[in-house]
Amino acid sequence: MSTNLLAIQNLNLSIHGNAILKDVNLDVASGEILAITGESGSGKSLTAFSVMQLLPRGTVTTGSITLDGTELLNASDSEMCKLRGNDIGMVFQDPMTALNPLKTIGDQVMETILLHTDTTREEAKKRAEEALTRVGLPPEKYKLARFPHELSGGQRQRVVIAMAIALRPRLLIADEPTTALDVTTQAQILELLKDLVQDFGMGLLMITHDLAVVSDMADRIVVMRHGEVVETGGTQALFRKMQHPYTRALFEASAHAVDLPEAPKVDDALLIVKEAVRDYPKPRTSLFGPRTYTRAVNGISFTLNKGERIGLVGESGCGKSTLTRAILGLEPLQGGTIQAFGQSVGPDMAPALRAGLQVVFQDPYGSFNPRHKVARIITEPFHLLPDPPQGIERQNRISEALIAVGMHPSDADKYIHAFSGGQRQRIAIARALIIRPELIIFDEAVSALDVSIRAQILDLIATLTQSHNLSYLFISHDLSVVRTITDRVLVMKDGEIVEDGETEQVFNDPRHPYTASLIQAAPTLPDVKALTDVSA
Repeated sequence: MSTNLLAIQNLNLSIHGNAILKDVNLDVASGEILAITGESGSGKSLTAFSVMQLLPRGTVTTGSITLDGTELLNASDSEMCKLRGNDIGMVFQDPMTALNPLKTIGDQVMETILLHTDTTREEAKKRAEEALTRVGLPPEKYKLARFPHELSGGQRQRVVIAMAIALRPRLLIADEPTTALDVTTQAQILELLKDLVQDFGMGLLMITHDLAVVSDMADRIVVMRHGEVVETGGTQALFRKMQHPYTRALFEASAHAVDLPEAPKVDDALLIVKEAVRDYPKPRTSLFGPRTYTRAVNGISFTLNKGERIGLVGESGCGKSTLTRAILGLEPLQGGTIQAFGQSVGPDMAPALRAGLQVVFQDPYGSFNPRHKVARIITEPFHLLPDPPQGIERQNRISEALIAVGMHPSDADKYIHAFSGGQRQRIAIARALIIRPELIIFDEAVSALDVSIRAQILDLIATLTQSHNLSYLFISHDLSVVRTITDRVLVMKDGEIVEDGETEQVFNDPRHPYTASLIQAAPTLPDVKALTDVSA
C-alpha cells in the first residue's frame, strides 16, 4: 500500500468527449505541501475537483485517485458526502461566493460540524469558535453572529478556511486562496496554511498560477500545461534546474519587467486632487440617535501631470476604490476638490469631461454586456462625444483601437464569450482608448490574469504610453507590477497618503513603516543564480 495520503495515477478526464486531463500523476504525503501551478486552462482546478468528485455533467474519468488507499473515482455520492468536509476540506478562490450571504459565519462553520457528527448544537458552536480562533478570528473580537458582508476579503477567506478545517481533515485543497488578497493579507493566509499543516499533520494541495506565492511555502511543485504534468520536483531543486521550457517561461513571466519609456518632464497638470474628503453614514444605533460617519478618504492631495504614470497601492479598506470613484465623478466629496483638465469633477460633470477620463476595470467580463458584439462594446464611450463618428470613420476607429491592443479588426464582429481573459482585458483597454482620452485609470487591471498574460498586458500598456502619449493612475495590490509600470507611487493607509515618491526610491528606501511592511510582505521569486551557486 502507498505511504502517500493522496495518490493520483494516470488520471484521464474528458467532458462530452473533449480530452481535458491526460495521464496526470501526482501524490501528497501527510504533512506535505504540494503546489500545482500553470496558466488558466492547464487543468489545475479540474485535478482538484476530481479529488472532490465535484465534476460537471458529461465527465468521464479513468485512472486512479486514492485517499489513504480508498479509491475515490468509484466512490458513490453518499460515500463522497461523508469524505467531503470530514476527510477532505476545500478552500475556494472567491470567499464571497463560497459563503452564504444569508447565514452568519458561526452558522456556516457549525454546519460542517453538524452535518458530519452527532454532536449537539452547543458543542458544535464551541468547536466552531475554536476553528475561528485558530484562523485568527476569535469570537470575543469577531462575533459568530456576523454576516459575510461585514468582514473584509481576508477575514472572509479565514472563515472559509475555518469551515474547511473544522473537522481537521487529512487533506486540504486550496484553490487560488490568495489571488484577490492584499500582500499583507496574502502573507498572513499563506502563513496560516503552513501552520495548519504543521499543527494538524494534514496534506495540503495548493493550486496557484503564481510561482512567487509558493516559492518559499511548497515542499514540491507540479507544473501543468494543457492538462498534462510537464515537470515536477522539490521546490528548490525545480527552481535551480528548470527542465521544461514552459516552466522557464512561467518563471520569466513572473519576474517580467516592462521597458517603460522615459516620462516627459512637463508641468502640465491633468488631475489635481486637493484635500479630498469622503464620508459614509453609519447605520443608526437608535431611532433618534445622532448620525455618525465613517471617513473613507481623509484630506488626500496629489497632482498627476501630463505623461506621468502614477501607482496607487494600499490594503483593502484603505480608501483606494472610494478615491477612484470620486476621481471618476461617480461619488460626491464632503470636502476638498478634484479637478481634471482644469474643470471640476463630480457626479454632474459634463460628458466632454468624462470623455477625457476613462477606466479599465479588474473584471472585464463583468463590465461588458455579453449580448453585445465587441464593436458595440468598445464604441460605448462614443456617447460622450458631441459629434460621434459614423459610417466608415466609425469602422476605422474600431479597427484602429483593436489593432492598437494587439487584436484583429475582424474581432469586432464576435461576442465577448469567444475570448480568453487576456483578450477580454485587451478589449477593455481598446474601449478606454477609442475616444483617445488624456488619462486612464487602471483599477486592478491585471490582478486576475495569469503571469504570462499579465506580462503581455503590461508590455502593451508600456507601448501605448509612447504611441498614444498616455498618462495613467495604476491602482493595484501587486507591488511587483506597480514597480515596473509606474514612475511614481502613492501609498494609502486608512484614507490617507502616507508616502509619495519616485517608484524606485519608495521601493528601495521606504520612509514610512507601513510602506516597508507592504514591501516585506510581497512574495518574491527565489534568486535562481544564488540557488545554482549553492548547489554547485
